[in-house]
Amino acid sequence: MNTHPGIIGRKLGCVQLFNEDGSVVRVTVIEAGPVVVLSKRTPEKDGYTALVLGLGERKEKHTRKPLAGYFKKANTTPKRTVKELRCEPEFAAKWEVGSTLKLDEIFQVGQLVDARGTTRGRGFTGVMRRWNFAGAGSDTHGTHEYRRHGGSIGTNMTPGRTLPNLKMPGQYGNETVSMMNIKVIRIDAEKHQIMVEGGVPGTTNGLVLLRSAAKAKKRSTKR
Repeated sequence: MNTHPGIIGRKLGCVQLFNEDGSVVRVTVIEAGPVVVLSKRTPEKDGYTALVLGLGERKEKHTRKPLAGYFKKANTTPKRTVKELRCEPEFAAKWEVGSTLKLDEIFQVGQLVDARGTTRGRGFTGVMRRWNFAGAGSDTHGTHEYRRHGGSIGTNMTPGRTLPNLKMPGQYGNETVSMMNIKVIRIDAEKHQIMVEGGVPGTTNGLVLLRSAAKAKKRSTKR
């Protein structure tokens, strides 16, 4: 499990940044804040270490009383999104309940991070959209109602059967996907925005989890 320092945020969209040499960098803008620490999980009480984070404002009239008391105990307003973030005890000790996480104290420009989000749901789709199949046969020479089919799924044996895990029509999208080792391009701590290179899973305003890269390649010191 990745317990590296991280934060939750909302995907705002994709833009381009121009460097001094004229090159273009495609980045995804993530609004990671203000993120408030609502409570802590400790090994003595819960058996593990974690921070419970809150993001986005929620109307008090739409908040039930038990949940409103939970936010009041943290001395903060009701939050729309509440997520638990597993972390190391050293990272949890930096933040007190009710404090706001600061991006420039968690990430640095040039650092590699992992971004996790939920992809767009596309419903029940066929094999051409789901698995990029070419389609069964051609559009001519007598092809009838089989232009977008997946073709044969048998094993050409007796008794024949359909093998498991074949690529077939089904639910596509709405999955948790992680992008590994993407670079932090810019951090705006005042606006609680962070820009990472390339694309991030999810749609606009989708929830994104950013963590320090778990599988970043370490540079060798041998020459």
